[in-house]
Amino acid sequence: MSAEKKFILDLPLKVILTEEGASHFISNKKKLMRFRLADNQEGYGVSMEHFSPMSIQNMILVDYISKIEISMPEFVSHRQEIMDLSKVIVYSILYKQFDREIFSSLIQCDCVRRHNRTNPGSIIDERTKIPDKQLRSNLSFKDNIIQQARQTILEPIWKAIMADKDYSPEEKNVYLLMTEKFLNRLNLMNWYIIAKFFKDDGFSQMMGSIRQLLSSYMEKSKVAEYISVMVMELALNSENNNMRKETRYLYQGIDNADTLIYDPEIRGKIVDELTRKHELVSLSWKIGGGSTAIGKQGNLSITMYNKDDEFQEMKENVESKKSADLNKRSLVDFYKQMPEGTEGTDLGLYYLSYLDEACKKVNVKFESLVNQFTASDLTVINLKFDF
Repeated sequence: MSAEKKFILDLPLKVILTEEGASHFISNKKKLMRFRLADNQEGYGVSMEHFSPMSIQNMILVDYISKIEISMPEFVSHRQEIMDLSKVIVYSILYKQFDREIFSSLIQCDCVRRHNRTNPGSIIDERTKIPDKQLRSNLSFKDNIIQQARQTILEPIWKAIMADKDYSPEEKNVYLLMTEKFLNRLNLMNWYIIAKFFKDDGFSQMMGSIRQLLSSYMEKSKVAEYISVMVMELALNSENNNMRKETRYLYQGIDNADTLIYDPEIRGKIVDELTRKHELVSLSWKIGGGSTAIGKQGNLSITMYNKDDEFQEMKENVESKKSADLNKRSLVDFYKQMPEGTEGTDLGLYYLSYLDEACKKVNVKFESLVNQFTASDLTVINLKFDF
């Protein structure tokens, strides 16, 4: 994680909203735009050019975003920003999953079950709905208890981080900060339960399950870095493939035309030409399934489209012939079968094996698939995660 984060990212985002998100924007008199996306689907949302990572995170946390897409002729000049955006999206999903799992574990605790048996009129379970306004009012009198509870939960975890000789001082700071971030993003209902049972005999069981989940999610958060590197590697690969194709067209008859893309001046001309022809690389993050998609809230699907203007026609053409023109394989096979000398092939495999290993270690499901439409040189790469 970089110590210095940009507070504003400059990227041309299409943000597709969920039903909740669309309702919120419309009720606030914000006009929605209709987008045609890289897969030729249409969606309603808002566009963003200059935005704070926190604004994206907050929208994901309240289930307002279903998809984010960027289409550009080249990604290399926005490398850090795209990696930062990718990390923000992954962390947001982890915060949400952590929050859900905390709630599930809290309502299973003995002290909550005991409360439910003795107070049938005020049961706390998955069906309990208390308005945020009421929760805020209740918690406003318990600020002291919340601070004590937070301290009690975090102290042993902080001691363990500080005592770990494998962490550098910078890593220790990052992890200390991250423990607070996970707790700060717990929703009001979870804090209501924690505050209510803080003085209860059974609070130690509650505290144990919170600490265990916090440690587990701290480990899971390590995959965010690997994912952002993998996404960038794939974007650069697609970008270079596009540029090589255009260079061969523009500089026909020149030997080794492929190498011209490394000349800054020629690269600039190629970027202009790709922009004019609207031949872009598109990168999209599809997030969970909104608050109604039970069991899918922890899903993230990252798709890279090496976009072609005839995408839809080609897609229908392919589908009519089924697999005649379609080469579907894993990302490992895709890298292994790239032409010799293709820049970054070994690096790609290297990143992929690291990502795969990191996901297995922390029980994050990960699969990758590549669809190649040979007739048009189009490649669609899909990375799927279940946190």
